[in-house]
This record gives sequence, structure tokens and C-alpha cells, in this order.
Amino acid sequence: MASLPVISSSVGSASSGPSIRDAIASYRRSQYFVAGSQATAASDLETFSDDEGDDIYSRAGDEEANRPEPADHNHDDSDQLDLEAEEGNLDCTSTGFQLPNTSQVKDLLASGNTTCPQETTPLLRQEISPTSSHPCRLSTSSLVDSGTSETPATVDFLQPPSSFPRRLSTTSTKSVRYNYGGQSTFGQTLFNSIAILLGIGMLSEPLAFAYSGWVTGTVLIFGYGFVSCYTAKILAHIILADPCMRSYADIGRKAFGQSFMPLISMLFCLELFSVSVVLVTLYADSLHTLIPSYSTTTFKLWGLLLLIPTIFLPLSLLSYTSILGILSSIFIIFVVLIDGFCKSETPGSLWRPAETNFGVQNSQNLGLAFGLFMAGFSGHAVIPSLARDMKDPSQFDRMINWAFFVATMLYGLIGYAGYRMFGNNVSEEISIDLMKTPDYSLVLNRFALWMLVISPLSKFALTTHPLNATIDILLGIDVPFLVPEDIATKSNGLTTAPQGSHVISKKLSAITQRVIMTILSVTVSILVPDFGAMMALLGSFAAFALCLIGPLSAKVALTGHFSVIDAILLAVGAIMAIWGMVAAASAAT
Repeated sequence: MASLPVISSSVGSASSGPSIRDAIASYRRSQYFVAGSQATAASDLETFSDDEGDDIYSRAGDEEANRPEPADHNHDDSDQLDLEAEEGNLDCTSTGFQLPNTSQVKDLLASGNTTCPQETTPLLRQEISPTSSHPCRLSTSSLVDSGTSETPATVDFLQPPSSFPRRLSTTSTKSVRYNYGGQSTFGQTLFNSIAILLGIGMLSEPLAFAYSGWVTGTVLIFGYGFVSCYTAKILAHIILADPCMRSYADIGRKAFGQSFMPLISMLFCLELFSVSVVLVTLYADSLHTLIPSYSTTTFKLWGLLLLIPTIFLPLSLLSYTSILGILSSIFIIFVVLIDGFCKSETPGSLWRPAETNFGVQNSQNLGLAFGLFMAGFSGHAVIPSLARDMKDPSQFDRMINWAFFVATMLYGLIGYAGYRMFGNNVSEEISIDLMKTPDYSLVLNRFALWMLVISPLSKFALTTHPLNATIDILLGIDVPFLVPEDIATKSNGLTTAPQGSHVISKKLSAITQRVIMTILSVTVSILVPDFGAMMALLGSFAAFALCLIGPLSAKVALTGHFSVIDAILLAVGAIMAIWGMVAAASAAT
């Protein structure tokens, strides 16, 4: 088994400062991707004017010119992308995609035909959509020897090979330097992936075990972790095989055509709106546990005074505050374990477990467990952008294996501990039980809950940013979008105002729309206060669609075939999604 990379640094060394700054910058880019890759799903419904498109091409060309050249030029063309079957290297055989090789580039350049003939909806067209704002310019200097005197040509599009690829040989992976313009190292991308996967879904893991029992819950959580890791690799292999694609929305458009973009936008919008409702519920429930003299509804209404100003903050600031989310998630795990080991009597003790079940008690609870477990792995909307941001994308498979392994272990840890401590009477949020149980450290638990109060408030604006931007596009009050990588270099948010547009009227309309959506999120949270039901609905609908059904369907659409395993996963996933949605809707009403 591959081992985690060893990171060595000297305390107080000259290199420690830049390394820390690079890590922070990488994390901030991942938060921009959370906003940008989802917001651009709907932006394909609109097109830029010719002048705006020319400006984007000019900027993208400048960025391409400034990209660093490959580090190793001491090998010839035939050795650079030598495709041989070897163990321990990037394995794309499971997904049917590979990186373009040297002969394909030369054939394309010689023929002069740079359009993909099998593409349902061309990524490059006369009117440029925001998600394809980067012209697909892959410098052949990244694929052929840059030491030649010829000027590197520019390829507008490279068609992914239709045949199953072979693994890169050990010699090849040591010599090749993929030049995709990524900026994050293996370790930085690993941290970003774990930070995205570890969300508020972990608070309901003990409840999911209470619904499913020990045996079924164990099968579900590890099964979902394995399958989600597999589909994440599918998305990464698809996007790395085509330099034209930048985000999840691009994959959907290439696989299913432009006509499916409204459906993808709807899925993103519903997912983001559900998350915003869950964040409001978590904030109010945690605050009510700390200050029980006021109801959760009162806290939700008061929360409007805090939430509305945050939705107008720039992403450059929100990307910093979002780190509270990962800190609170890690801290709550430690608090649960400390409380469980410090208490000797049930309830709330790891030494004397509460009453639990080995199996499922009824079908509705099983459906809720489907959604609750799957909700913890709903980070696939950002996976393609993270893969594109890697300096060496060939290491993505190994990185994502570790990311899902760590996330699954942490989810399982808090799920097992919480269910053993509180049994079938566990609350919808494990954090609530920490304050209701006597003999716990009051200071430690209060601090953990205050973090769960602050964290949703800080993440609400970042979550609703792409939702609001998508609605702006649908209402026609938007300004042009950049791709997620361009967003990461901006300091003033997602958009840049074009010349000649009615900026003032659009901004006033956008402000009104954002306030209305915030009020609507709070209203739905008041009408549906059940945290567990909302998380189950989020997992059953959005997580299954974006993390399982979407990637597998895209693979089938692009390759024209699928394995028996893929067919089984699609069928079982669809059944679980429908089952979970019915159970969650029934529990919420």
C-alpha cells in the first residue's frame, strides 16, 4: 500500500514561511472552487458578447504564456509518454480515460483539424460560455521535447482516446511533468479534499447508525466511502483527458449536451439551498442548547441580522473564515471521545454502552440512513477543479484514496462512538447530547458548541454565493463569470463587471435577490426544523445524483459502454436515492 508523503520542515527555517503561505493559498483556492465550480453550472445557459469573448481569450493566452515549462527535458519524445502496463502508477483502466499522448498531438497538428468530431456539444463555439472561457490551448511543450527549436504549436481541442488505456510505466511517471497549470502539491490537495469532505454531515453519523444498526451501518458507511472514491476518480480522469474542461459543469455538458445544463443547474441549486437550510438549523439548535431560554425559531430570526451582512462579503474574506468549519469538525470528534472515556456510567460512556441494535428496525429508518450516510461524501462538485489544480495530476488517484480513507475513518469513528455512548436515543446532532448529559466537562463542551454556532454562520455566505450567482444568471441580472481557476486569482468575488452593462441596476437587483434567498432559507428552516430529515433529504437527492449517478452516467455517455459493476451501482444507487427521498419527505412532514 502506498504511504502518505513525508513532509519535513525545520522549525523557524527560511522555507517554512513560504510553505505555510502556499498551503493557505491552496486552501483558499479550494474554497473558491466550492463557489466557482458550482456557480458556473448555470452560466452555460448564457453567452458572452464577442468583445467579452475576445477579452477572455486574450487573458487566457497571457496565462498560457506565463505557465512554467516542464522541469525535465532530458528525455526524448518516445520516452516521455511511454505507456506500459506497470503496477503502482496511475490506473485509468477502470474509467476508460487517459491523458493525450505525443502521437495524437502530432496527428492533430498535421491534419489541422482541432475539433472533436464525436463531441455532442462543442466546448468551443462562436459565442463563448463562461465555463469555457479558457480557450483549450495545450502547449505541446508539455508533451514533446521543449528543447527543439520549433515554436510550440497550440491545440484547440484534444479528443480523449476511445480505447482503454494502459498504465504509465515507472520510467514514464518519473520523467513526465504534466503541464496543466496547477498550483497545489499532493499534500495541499489532500488537505483540501479532506476539508471539503468533512462537513456538518458528521454530526448525524451516530443517528444514521441508530437508524441502521451496527451491521447495516458498517456496510453502508464503508460501501459509500469506497464507491464515492471510485466515482471521484471517474470525474478526475474525464476532466484530465480533455484540457478544454475545467469543472463538473463542463463534464455534464460534454457528456449529455447543452440541453442537460438546466437539469445540472437545478441539482446544484437544490443542493446548495438544502445546505443553507441545514446550516441555519445547526446554528439555531446549537445556540438553543447553550441558551435554552429562547426557542430555536427566535434564534433563527435573530440570525437574519448576522447572515444578511455576510452574504455581501468578498470571497477573499470568506475563504479564510471557512477554515472554522474544518476546525470545528475535528474538534467535535476529540470532544466526543474525551467525554466518552471520562464518563463511566451510561448514558454517554464508552465504557458502558447504551442500548443499541445490530440490524434495521423498519424500512423508513433504513431509507433515512441511506441519505444520512451518503450526505457525508457529497464533495464531488469540487473534485474536478481540485484535480485540475494539482501540479502533478498523475498523483490524483493516490491522493483521493487517502482523502476518502481518512474521511471514512473519521465518519466511522464519530458514528461508532456516538452510537455506543447514547444508543438508540441519540439526538439528531451528537453535539446536543454533549450538553444534555451530566458529568461532562462543561467548559470543553460549551466551547465545542460555540464553534458549531460560529461555523455555520461563517459557511452560510460561502455556500449561498454560487446559489445566488446562479439565480442572477437565470434572472438576467448577472455579470460575466470566470472559470474557477480565474476566480481563485480574484480578490473581489466571483464576477467582473463588463463595460457597457447596466451595472447599478443589476447590483440593486442582485442585492434584493440575495436578501430574499436568505429569508427563504431561514423560513424553510423554521417550517422544517428536523435536522436529520433535512440531512437525509440532502444525501438522498443531491449526493446520490452528483456523487454516484452523475459520474457513472457521464462515463457511459462518453465511452459508450459500461461494466457490470457500473450497471449494478447505477441501479442500486437509483433505488437507494428514491427510497431515501420518500423516507426523508415522510419524516419531514
